[in-house]
Amino acid sequence: MSVPDQFNLPGLRSIRHLLLDPSITEIMINRLNQVFIERQGRKEKLNFQFEDDRQVQFLIETLMRGTGRAVDASNPCVDFRLPDGSRVNVVLPPAALDGSVITIRKFTRSLASVNDLIRAGTLNKRMAQLLTAAVQAKLNIMFSGATGAGKTTTLNILSAWIPKSERIITIEDTAELSLQQEHVVRLECRSANVEGDGAITMADLLHTSLRMRPSRIIVGEVRGGEIIDLLQAITSGHEGCLSVMHASSPRDAVQRMEVMAMMRGLDLPLWAIHRLIASAIDIVVQHELLPDGVRRIARITEVGDAVDDHIALRDLFEYQHHGPNAEGVFEGSYVCTGVEPTFMSRFEQMGVAIPDDLFEKD
Repeated sequence: MSVPDQFNLPGLRSIRHLLLDPSITEIMINRLNQVFIERQGRKEKLNFQFEDDRQVQFLIETLMRGTGRAVDASNPCVDFRLPDGSRVNVVLPPAALDGSVITIRKFTRSLASVNDLIRAGTLNKRMAQLLTAAVQAKLNIMFSGATGAGKTTTLNILSAWIPKSERIITIEDTAELSLQQEHVVRLECRSANVEGDGAITMADLLHTSLRMRPSRIIVGEVRGGEIIDLLQAITSGHEGCLSVMHASSPRDAVQRMEVMAMMRGLDLPLWAIHRLIASAIDIVVQHELLPDGVRRIARITEVGDAVDDHIALRDLFEYQHHGPNAEGVFEGSYVCTGVEPTFMSRFEQMGVAIPDDLFEKD
């Protein structure tokens, strides 16, 4: 088997077999003598260890080559992307108490289309029809879930339904999206230097993107006060935005948006934040990683109006758990709730066809 040039570097020799193994989705180096991998959603410890700290340091330097990032004792944490799209996090002592920690989330090549997601059990055909139509109709979608639940993978695949005529601006903390369209401008945040200067924040890039005539803005992950900039961008006419955030349910996603908005320190009343979220976000797509390693879209939820002291949410599709079978595989079924969303007219306005029975209750 031929080895890609990027994996032929001497510093990668120690983990090359792990990088080339397509069944491994994550490599977790906790210390010299403790290496775990994730395979089919399950973590396992390897009978493997590094020779010494110098070998680990050589590995880190090789992984970071050409990334433009730096990591040392004064700046011990760094995130970056490998040329193949894999994501890497490095933490050095003194932040890491037992030695350098390296986490590599490998780029998933087995999932490249909506049909791949259906075959993998991530969603069903009707859910796929809704989400692809929502992207085409320029609805604003928030992909929510825990780390490793498949949020970015779903966003990446659904982005293929954005028309090629549109200008897309992607904004990420660490670049990992891989869009198929030609007219894509990729922006990436930058940490401050050792003097504390030169930082480029998500909010900075959102402000800049509005002056770049975007048809769509895609934000890799919202984590803080930049949510205000994203919501204001959407409500000022930049529709069809896609973004990712960490949350355990659609309700938690909305509440996290509220908290992040308050982190901005603008002294906005809560009712104003509620109205801003309700006006901007159309759908929350909730992901979950089951104990058997299967990634599923647990809910597709419409974000409704701000009512009294909360935002109304309506589940359109949900995954109902039936529990594990004798082999330990978690079983369940996707169910349409029968709720017809208020954005139905948007499909007609945008000329996007949907099946007549798309929201027929199961």
